[in-house]
Amino acid sequence: MVDILFLADRATRAAYADLLPAALAGLGIDARIMARTDAPRQVDYIIYAPGDDTPDDFTPFTSCKAVLGLWAGVEQIVGNPTLTMPLCRMVDAGLTEGMVEWVTGHVLRHHLGLDLHIHGQDGVWRQDVAPPLARDRHVTILGLGALGAACGAMLAHLGFPLTGWSRSQKALPNMTCLAGADGLIEALRGADILVLLLPLTPRTRHVIDAGALAELPKGAVILNPGRGALIEDAALLTALDRGHIGHATLDTFATEPLPAAHPFWAHPGVTVTPHIASTTRPDTAARAIARNIAGHESGAPLENLVNRDRGY
Repeated sequence: MVDILFLADRATRAAYADLLPAALAGLGIDARIMARTDAPRQVDYIIYAPGDDTPDDFTPFTSCKAVLGLWAGVEQIVGNPTLTMPLCRMVDAGLTEGMVEWVTGHVLRHHLGLDLHIHGQDGVWRQDVAPPLARDRHVTILGLGALGAACGAMLAHLGFPLTGWSRSQKALPNMTCLAGADGLIEALRGADILVLLLPLTPRTRHVIDAGALAELPKGAVILNPGRGALIEDAALLTALDRGHIGHATLDTFATEPLPAAHPFWAHPGVTVTPHIASTTRPDTAARAIARNIAGHESGAPLENLVNRDRGY
């Protein structure tokens, strides 16, 4: 019997109530899944989604083999000093597919100038506003993990020339890969459309500040489905007001839900989507968790381990 403690809010647990046991049973794991326990030393694995009412003291779980996060981001838990056991972040097909679709859709929206035609039906026939071909519109992706690589593969398939930047040097097909401080400046300077898919760490917080925004070409578009605090809000608003940045489509924010009085809501140069770019979908996430537990129980190393030093 494998004891699993599911630390999440009631609605999240309910979404997995049938899916997770079925996925585990399908892989031959006889599991007991609990919302709470009086015997923390017996817990083998913890499934975790941070929330206001979610316990965050892992000290009692002395036999826990791993904490399995339900989210791709781990910034709300990785620095917890009581978390001494391995931590795994969520990587699953549904999450990746959702991100690829959101990024591709919004890249194409801005590339094709769809807003002009959707909102500009004023009786004027403007044949001079045809967009360039994809091969003439440069896209830069900051963050080349599983999500960044998958988005890059789709955009490359559509013909967009791509530059990618990451903390450490990577090599991906059909993409110029850069790293380091100088590489970041080069990546920004060539970006007609900038996609932010970096994890949030002390090094990446406000990576898009006034200085970084100034490096972007005039009229550049920013897409942020990564983490809200990657962008310094005040600096972005200033760059939009000055006309240096053409538009910002934002899915994540430093404070969520985004407060109703926040200037992003009313700004004509900002599109707000409510953190829907890459939602963890219970059907695919349950299978991913089950595979990780089943593999580890059979002696395989844990998948998607978080590097504590890097923060992701």
